[in-house]
Formats: sequence, C-alpha cells, structure tokens
Amino acid sequence: MHDMNEDIQRVLINETELDRITFRIAEEIDRDYAESEHLLLLCILKGSVVFMSELMRKLKKPVEIDFMRVSSYGAGTVSGKNINIILDIYRQDLDQCDVLIIEDIIDSGRTLSYLVDYLKLKGCKSVRTCTLLDKPERRVVDLQADYVGVEIPDEFVVGYGLDFAERYRTLPYIGILKPEMYK
Repeated sequence: MHDMNEDIQRVLINETELDRITFRIAEEIDRDYAESEHLLLLCILKGSVVFMSELMRKLKKPVEIDFMRVSSYGAGTVSGKNINIILDIYRQDLDQCDVLIIEDIIDSGRTLSYLVDYLKLKGCKSVRTCTLLDKPERRVVDLQADYVGVEIPDEFVVGYGLDFAERYRTLPYIGILKPEMYK
C-alpha cells in the first residue's frame, strides 16, 4: 500500500497550527456575528469540508450549515476562467441569512468573487468570506477574504481536505506536494 506522506515535499502547516488557526478564526466569527440571529456557514465542496467541520465545532454561536459545489479548474492544476455551479443552494430564507462562505484556499480569487456577487443577487442579508489558506500572489481579481487563516507561498498544497486528483484529502496537515506527483 502506498504511503501518501512519501509524496509530500514538506509539511507547511502541522495539526497543532491548524488547530490554533481554526480557534482564532472561530473567536473572530463569534465576536463579529454576536448580534446575528441567523448565521449560515456555506461550505464550498469538496475541499472545505474538513476546515468547516473543525471551525464550526469551535464556534460558540449557533449556526446553520449548507453546501455548494463549484468548479473553476481547467486541466490539471490550472485555475480556469469559467465558473460552473454544480450544486447550488436553495433556501427560502436567504434574505434573513448572514452567509459566511467557507473556502479551503483562495488562488486567483475568481471563484470566490463570483460566489459573493451571486449570493448577493440571490438576496442574502449579508455575505462575507472565510478561507483557511490564501495565496495573494496568485490573485487576478480584487478580493480580500474577511477571515484568513494564513497566507501561503505559491506552492501546490494538499491535505486537510485539499486534494490533487481526489488524493491526499485525508492527510491531517497541509503539505507541499512534490512536483513530480502532479507534472
């Protein structure tokens, strides 16, 4: 059986650091949404599932959760320009919801920027963004997440929900994938 750890060049963020990051973000969300009566965490599938599940367990504030699945990737590791909504959110009460989009990583920013505008058009009471990882040097649109776990270098990362070709999601840390694994 193949050990996925052998495909990792180095660990970028270990389990202890991930725990600290999610605690910090949860405290910020609890503080900022203290007056919100209807906070909805909107997980962008699939990569954000682990981050959102850890984050929501650390929140003191009651929340609801929902999911969307969006695709913006072209071939392999390159982010595409077309945004495709594969699984949409259907709720009658969006006008009463403070929506917090939960993302695993922001690269170009196109997908998240599109989603913010899309959800505002759907009539959400408010829309804010939260990402575990941010690669600002890859940004092609003017976007800054409201909550950022950590800025990372322009490396191909996997683990903690993030994948390459549906592999490595189960790694308990964020690691830099060896280039020979994806080239």
